[in-house]
Amino acid sequence: MMTSQLQKPNYAPSFPLLPKSSINPNHLIKHGSPSLISILPRHHVHQNRNKKNSSSLVIRATSSDLRPSPASVSTVTSTENNAFTVKALVRVTVTGGLLSSIGLTRPLDDFTDLLGKTLLLELVSAELDLKTGLEKETVKGYGHKVSHKDAEVVYEATFTIPAGFGEVGAVQLENEHHKEMFIKSIDLDGFPNGTLNVPCNTWAHSKFDNPVKRIFFTNKSYIPSETPSGLKKLRELELQTLRGDGEGQRKTSDRIYDYDTYNDIGDPDSKDELARPVLGGKDHPYPRRCRTGRPRSKKDPLSEQRSSSVYVPRDEAFADVKQLTFSTKTLKSVLHALLPSLETALLDPDLGFPYFTAIDSLYNEGVALPKPKTGGFFQTIIPRLVKAITDGEDDLLLFETPEIIDRDKFAWFRDEEFSRQTLAGLNPYSIELVTEWPLKSKLNPQIYGPPESLITTELVEKEIKGCMTVTEALERKKMFILDYHDLLMPYVNKVREIEGTTLYGSRTLFFLTEDGTLRPVAIELTRPPVGDKPQWKQVFTPTWDATGCWLWRLAKAHVLAHDAGYHQLVVHWLRTHCCTEPYIIAANRQLSAMHPIYRLLHPHFRYTMEINALARESLINAGGVIESTFSPGKYSIELSSAAYDQLWRFDMEALPADLIRRGMAVEDSTAEHGLKLTIEDYPFANDGLILWNAIKEWVSDYVNHYYTDPNLVESDTELQGWWTEVRTKGHADKKDEPWWPVLKTPENLIHILTTIIWVTAGHHAAVNFGQYMYAGYFPNRPTIARTNMPTEDPSEEFFQNFMKKPEMALLMCFPSQIQATKVMAVLDVLSNHSPDEEYIGGNPESSWAENPVIKAAYEKFNGNLKRLEGIIDERNTNLKLKNRVGAGVVPYELLKPFSSPGVTGMGVPNSISI
Repeated sequence: MMTSQLQKPNYAPSFPLLPKSSINPNHLIKHGSPSLISILPRHHVHQNRNKKNSSSLVIRATSSDLRPSPASVSTVTSTENNAFTVKALVRVTVTGGLLSSIGLTRPLDDFTDLLGKTLLLELVSAELDLKTGLEKETVKGYGHKVSHKDAEVVYEATFTIPAGFGEVGAVQLENEHHKEMFIKSIDLDGFPNGTLNVPCNTWAHSKFDNPVKRIFFTNKSYIPSETPSGLKKLRELELQTLRGDGEGQRKTSDRIYDYDTYNDIGDPDSKDELARPVLGGKDHPYPRRCRTGRPRSKKDPLSEQRSSSVYVPRDEAFADVKQLTFSTKTLKSVLHALLPSLETALLDPDLGFPYFTAIDSLYNEGVALPKPKTGGFFQTIIPRLVKAITDGEDDLLLFETPEIIDRDKFAWFRDEEFSRQTLAGLNPYSIELVTEWPLKSKLNPQIYGPPESLITTELVEKEIKGCMTVTEALERKKMFILDYHDLLMPYVNKVREIEGTTLYGSRTLFFLTEDGTLRPVAIELTRPPVGDKPQWKQVFTPTWDATGCWLWRLAKAHVLAHDAGYHQLVVHWLRTHCCTEPYIIAANRQLSAMHPIYRLLHPHFRYTMEINALARESLINAGGVIESTFSPGKYSIELSSAAYDQLWRFDMEALPADLIRRGMAVEDSTAEHGLKLTIEDYPFANDGLILWNAIKEWVSDYVNHYYTDPNLVESDTELQGWWTEVRTKGHADKKDEPWWPVLKTPENLIHILTTIIWVTAGHHAAVNFGQYMYAGYFPNRPTIARTNMPTEDPSEEFFQNFMKKPEMALLMCFPSQIQATKVMAVLDVLSNHSPDEEYIGGNPESSWAENPVIKAAYEKFNGNLKRLEGIIDERNTNLKLKNRVGAGVVPYELLKPFSSPGVTGMGVPNSISI
């Protein structure tokens, strides 16, 4: 990746050193810029030792994906007694916004290039001046353009480093152009002990937009008390800039992190029916998102106006240059172009599929779409989904056959697969042990009717064929449940007022068989009292008569819609995307770029804020994809707020705690991982615990290296500020809860960090990257149930139609054609790995690679993850593990750490980037 010697153009003239001048941070603050930091991502330096040539040193952007060389150190110092010359090459990537042939400022920028004053670079000493006790003067040099080839422009600068300058602690950069530019790398050659290579991969704003220079700290990590004296002010000033002042509307070029409620989901100014409550606060508790400062809605002063794009700090948005956002770009294309084309092609929004063969045609015949005005657009952006029709006026939306149907076309129809997927499917987070009997609601019976379940002891013992009593089944931990009763019941009547959807409270009971598989026993669907109608509830069981069989299939369709909604709104969106954003905001506001914990977490935070902003823009917004395709409709995101209020606890987001909470494991010091699983063959938990332990071991090695004295954790002001802000600002509606972990010891810190990394990596991968594989054939996981059960107050005509053609009743209950194809297109993109995905345990950050102790710990982590891959492969050949191996069964690979690009059903990326 790096070379120890730079190839410099031999025609490039050197540029004389500018007169030295001091930088006064207070002067900058007076002029509206509270820091020496501007809009670029944080950068760090490391040095590469090369046996053959002189050593090279790298300044690296933590936000980039460049890979460090195997061995490195972090300091570059001048000679104590002699001045020397250093040359710099700055490599700039040409993007749509840089050096464009269109634009009023282009001639001015060309003139700047001609003058040789395009970029101003400054080297900062890590040491104070011993005589004055102040920061040493920076060493400055202007970069001038020396070449422009293909998509890369190269600038060169020359410095004279004075004797006694000391260790280089930071580099500053100022962009003299009128437009931002994307700095790929800066290479400085001529230091006595090596070449500085600066792989930036970073936007540099124009000084005309913001006069504050960007600072790049070196790659050595420091807790606050160990900060070099020459960098202390810069460290604090940088954080001040990142926090902002909480005022004004954010600009695209801003780099400010602040908090706000979810007050931008609705769009009341557009239509009254698009008004939505603010999420965050007493009425609807919710995590906080990044503040944008947009104007207030005219019709609802509590809400924020919608806009065509949503602000995220500039460091978080790489859409123009980062190949990793391949998936994000594709998702935007699907949301903004493909779905409107679908709505044009499928005119009737309520039209269902007339036959099951019509569903099959989505995979072999496709849906004709009107060609966009820009011919070939769809084939360029989403070639997996849209094919060109030769000599035709239309494009063709043609879906790939999902693996579950490719292996077994009738898997979705079978009860054993319905049960298996609670342990090894898309949502392994809802199944729980039954610990109380009889089943009983905790809701107010005055409002919701009798709380007692109709799933009785007699019914259960009949269904399990008398092999044991219910009391014995409870004692032997044989009964499990999907319980969506109390969470959904308050929304049932409200949802039923929406045309084209319906809802029930539901309970689904399972029995653990002797071979370790689950068998469904009963489904109970409940509607609360409404008007003059009393509560309605009915229990459905697997039966041997035709009518009972079709009612059972319809009941399963309702439960699957409930599970699909809970998975997407709570397990996926809320518990990973939404709850992680406060950790990111707090980290950028409270932890310096040179803080070791910032550097540990940063890979796990990349691109999450950008994908969350896109979700607020087009997925979870009023009238968006989720509301138009999931059963709760306009109450979908409000439902996730109810789940946050009732169920979310940080201490239960750790995988072991989550399993124990659901009764799926108990602590056992003699068992592997310290837990004994209630169901031994629980693929998600089996693989997940190995991944959890590997993460914990890596985090432990890392934390213990930097916090050798336990008291350092409690005295670390930045670390304590971060954790306090996570609790009191990011999750402000939960700030007084007693269950928040304290942060006083390295052990506390290890547990907190392991939990966060697990959520962003393992948890998210387990519930995201199998979406197309399991839900791409929507009868397996319908997102909406559109009709009531035929036995709930049916009209004579409705019931007779069900009796004549029950298949049509099921098809009418399933999503409409437009709903199904919308969801399938989105899930295909969400399940996709981009070509340069950054996987957990993959290439290390440069700040890790430079430290021999951290490097060794990370290599051990990487080895543990490779072993996990082997264990998963072995498990998927073990015929005794019936929940992951069998005829036509999709092997469970969602927690295999690494993957090739595409929709693969495996791979654990570092962060929530799609």
